[in-house]
Amino acid sequence: MPDYGKLRDMISHRITFDYDTGARVVGYVAACKPATGPVQVVVMSRTDILDANGRVLEHHEAFSLVPNLLVAFRLTEGPSG
Repeated sequence: MPDYGKLRDMISHRITFDYDTGARVVGYVAACKPATGPVQVVVMSRTDILDANGRVLEHHEAFSLVPNLLVAFRLTEGPSG
């Protein structure tokens, strides 16, 4: 399991999160939440979301990211088809 606590040492640094699809999130770490204990959210500034070819899909002046490993996703509302 990654040591997410190290993200607190990267506050004010520009970092990149890489994903299995080739997508990336690049920006400056502004804060980690909660303030103590396991990091569950990284607050970022001047953040770009890039596709696998390096094209900017979105730009955000402020962006919250859950840096933890995704273990599942499921439909919680909508057509069940």
